[in-house]
Amino acid sequence: MRVCFYTLGCKVNLNETEALEQLFEHNGFTVVPDGEPADVYIVNSCTVTNFGDQKSRKWLRQAKRNNPGAVTVITGCYPQAFPEAAAQLMEADLVCGTTDRRAILDNVMKLLDGHERIVSIQPHVRGEAFEEMPVDRFETHTRAFIKVEDGCNRRCAYCIIPKARGPVRSRAEASILAELGQLAAAGYREVVLSAISLPSYGTDTGTDLYELIEHCAQVEGIDRIRLGSLDPDMLTGEGIQRLAAVDKLCPQFHLSLQSGCDSTLRRMRRPYTAAQYLDIVHRIRQAYAGRRVSFTTDCICGFPGETEEDFEASCAFLEEVGFLRVHVFPYSRREGTPAFSFPDQIHEREKQRRSRMMHLRAEAVREKVLAGLEGTEDEVLLETPVSATMFTGYTRLYVPVAVTAPGCVSGEIVRVRLGKYDGVRVNTTFLGKKQ
Repeated sequence: MRVCFYTLGCKVNLNETEALEQLFEHNGFTVVPDGEPADVYIVNSCTVTNFGDQKSRKWLRQAKRNNPGAVTVITGCYPQAFPEAAAQLMEADLVCGTTDRRAILDNVMKLLDGHERIVSIQPHVRGEAFEEMPVDRFETHTRAFIKVEDGCNRRCAYCIIPKARGPVRSRAEASILAELGQLAAAGYREVVLSAISLPSYGTDTGTDLYELIEHCAQVEGIDRIRLGSLDPDMLTGEGIQRLAAVDKLCPQFHLSLQSGCDSTLRRMRRPYTAAQYLDIVHRIRQAYAGRRVSFTTDCICGFPGETEEDFEASCAFLEEVGFLRVHVFPYSRREGTPAFSFPDQIHEREKQRRSRMMHLRAEAVREKVLAGLEGTEDEVLLETPVSATMFTGYTRLYVPVAVTAPGCVSGEIVRVRLGKYDGVRVNTTFLGKKQ
């Protein structure tokens, strides 16, 4: 039997798809790439935007049209957040959400045996346990992604994710460390801790993210730990000091911003001001005194009620912080969220215009930050081979680079000196393998 997966959305979704692929492989299936004939087609959906829903539906319909005898499945955030709409997607033989993912295999086997269509979307409930879905390898990555938490207890005005993912559930530390040990034994040198709300880790179990990171750093064979997105207001002064003391932690912080304008942040129901965000940035830089640190973020353009002055304040804030990278995107009006019915909705063309303008300014900031790193040394995880000796990869600061490293292979860590930024990545001088 052959199974094909299509994944949309965040690193958590990618991690869950890897787990599902391995579950199917362990039960006799062969995973094939998109575009090849298969007996089963599974889309792991993202519902952050309407566009994500559209892509999920389009892919599933195409799979069913081209392979009418195949079993088709839609799972993930879209069915969980909008169960009635997903249940009406008749091209899907199995409709399920973000609970009990292991049941997907059993239900697929039933459908292959002739069972009628299955719609199984169980609601999230307070107190539910974290669902274990271990992963022992990542087919297309040289770094490993470990899901450590699921769910979010916040209620930002624009976000459907709490409805799609349910309340915060933290994975047991022993389980995380066991999987990390297996991945280290398989040759992975860098691990990314991924979650829906990473700083919430442990708030339901009596521990915290800082302790988890300290223990992960003790796993032999892991040289680099990288963090997913962090809400700045959830970082404490003591916690920041503890992070700075972990040598294996890559000093790149993805601090969720969404807007650099206070009035917009209030409408978004984000629990911090621009000044408070900047204070966290300063605290992190102070904790890393004498060492380089970088910041990346996300920013929404055209949220309801955002004026030109608000937009300018947000752009200016990006320049004040000095972000290495900013993911800029226009506000997507999401049914089921408070902001969907907010007054003063902004026209799509204007949102797109602001996004283009902010992107250009963010790129100018990026160029300035990268110019300031020229001549410095850093370590690079070699990833995609471009030729027999050239690779692309990322430094500890998350600078994208090209490295000519004779005698090296993907997955190794090497030392380089940074050169000029060519608009895509930074050229480097190879200094040798990490000792």
